Amino acid sequence: MTIAKALTIAGSDSGGGAGIQADLKTFQERTVFGMSAITAITAQNTTGVQGVYPLPLDAIATQIDSVVTDLRPSAIKTGMLFSAEIIELVADKIAEHDLKNIVVDPVMIAKGGASLLQQSAVNMLKKKLIPLCEVITPNIPEAEELTGMKLQTMEDRKKAASYLYDLGARHIVIKGGHSETNELIDLLYDGERFVEFVHERIATKHTHGTGCTFSACTAAELAKGVSVVQAVETASEFVHAAIKHTLNIGSGHGPTNHWAYRKQEVMI
Repeated sequence: MTIAKALTIAGSDSGGGAGIQADLKTFQERTVFGMSAITAITAQNTTGVQGVYPLPLDAIATQIDSVVTDLRPSAIKTGMLFSAEIIELVADKIAEHDLKNIVVDPVMIAKGGASLLQQSAVNMLKKKLIPLCEVITPNIPEAEELTGMKLQTMEDRKKAASYLYDLGARHIVIKGGHSETNELIDLLYDGERFVEFVHERIATKHTHGTGCTFSACTAAELAKGVSVVQAVETASEFVHAAIKHTLNIGSGHGPTNHWAYRKQEVMI
């Protein structure tokens, strides 16, 4: 029996709703063995981020080396990388170890509004990491930051996806959670065609960790050898179920329900 393995390179969320905690929960739910390399420790809960403490570069590098030289993940998910120096290090490690199935979640702003990526890091992300990725999964504000475009229509999103494709990403998913339409549409582009994944919009404030979960689920499916389209479709369904069957915990933006999709599958 071959065990699918995935590595998350991201920040730690003390509240358990996002970051490596959300990623490892998602890997487990998708029957993938999860590993982690922590880039920063955050003090946060559902009301916001109270502190961000990046790790030294050598600590991050050693974590990555330790995992990939022994356990060799089939897919990598990157989350909060915080600084240009960390982004450059992670990109260099991906190239050094010839890692494949890279899913980049360009984490920039927490649900409560706190910045999780230094401004100087955006150019490094575009220059060094995006060209290495199989899939990049920005939400609309992140796509606007990366492209310098205002995304008000689906046509705007398609133009932004084309821009990110030209930077070197092989697949782009611009998620629709921040749009103002009744339908939530996640848009996938592979350089030739656009695919839309459509769901009803759920009225809830409990969406903390949805971006981390989406990208982690995509990476988990790629680790199992499925196509990018299938991986993104599963991720879109997984997150929709996690939002629909909310946990209702915390006094702010509560976490999503990571086991909702599995329970939904059992009921079907």
